[in-house]
Amino acid sequence: MYKKILDHLNEAILLFDKDLQLNYINPAGEILLADSAKHLLGNSIYKLFKTSNTLFFDELLQRLNLDEPLVDREMILERLNQSITVNLSATPMQEDGKLSEILIELQQVDRHLRITKEEQLLAQQNTSRLLVRGLAHEIKNPLGGLRGAAQLLDIELQDPELKEYTQIIIAESDRLQDLMDKMLGPNKPAQKSFLNIHEVLERVRQLVAVEANKAILLQTDYDPSIPELYADKNQLIQALLNIVRNAVQAIQSDGEILIRTRIGRHLTIGRKRYKLIIKIQIIDSGPGIKPELMDQIFYPMITSRAEGTGLGLSIAQSLINQHSGLIECESEPGHTVFSIYLPLENIHATT
Repeated sequence: MYKKILDHLNEAILLFDKDLQLNYINPAGEILLADSAKHLLGNSIYKLFKTSNTLFFDELLQRLNLDEPLVDREMILERLNQSITVNLSATPMQEDGKLSEILIELQQVDRHLRITKEEQLLAQQNTSRLLVRGLAHEIKNPLGGLRGAAQLLDIELQDPELKEYTQIIIAESDRLQDLMDKMLGPNKPAQKSFLNIHEVLERVRQLVAVEANKAILLQTDYDPSIPELYADKNQLIQALLNIVRNAVQAIQSDGEILIRTRIGRHLTIGRKRYKLIIKIQIIDSGPGIKPELMDQIFYPMITSRAEGTGLGLSIAQSLINQHSGLIECESEPGHTVFSIYLPLENIHATT
């Protein structure tokens, strides 16, 4: 009877024997550990989890043998090359005065921390985007008048040397106009259709391969089982191209860029939970992003390159947001990862 109750709980419940061998796990535990009960049952806790706290298991056994519960908050556990942050509660269960079983409850908290971080990121980006769009609109109006006046003056002037100055004004006005258009972002509604994400990525790879230094190795690691995505092909190409080009510019000389795709399950983006998502990772071996820039890299006009406009990542994030997705970044010297999450959904309903 109690197992039926445990099966319907949202928290992960694991029941170990006194030797720390797993005897029971509920469905929420299977989701948390990303594995089936069939593969998990019978394994020791040492095999199921790895933790940076090397004394944890010794403390666990000591506390349980004294019939004392153990609670550990925001504990980082490693499972299948992934780290999860959990609140852990271990309760000893005794029979005839001796320890017989151990009940462990795991509540994943990194998802809640991630949701909060995402909400802050999306709110900041939305505010920033509104400010930039307002500024761009204010600049475009006088800029058009300036260019028009320079054209009229160019017609009236007869001296070729003076015409050079008006041509400079016109050319610079056009450059600023192009910059304002980029800051305003796409002005056409998305033209969505079903597409293969790998065709998009191959197009991006081909474009970058032509531009990049031959010493930069472009590699791919695709999951062929990923179903078709309902999206705007040109917008995705532009977004992904901006990220991969950034990676190329970061490496500059010798280095590697890996484009990887995987299926993700049960991911929350902006407080909406999706059953299936596509996870695209752009991984480069460049010098990494300066820590002081990490919280600002998706803001317009933020760049570490003197010749850069700082619009590439901002535009990429905006385009991915229009597909209900999100871009995240982790970086350290020699290893920078941009992760793009795109929900898999059809025309009629979202998953």
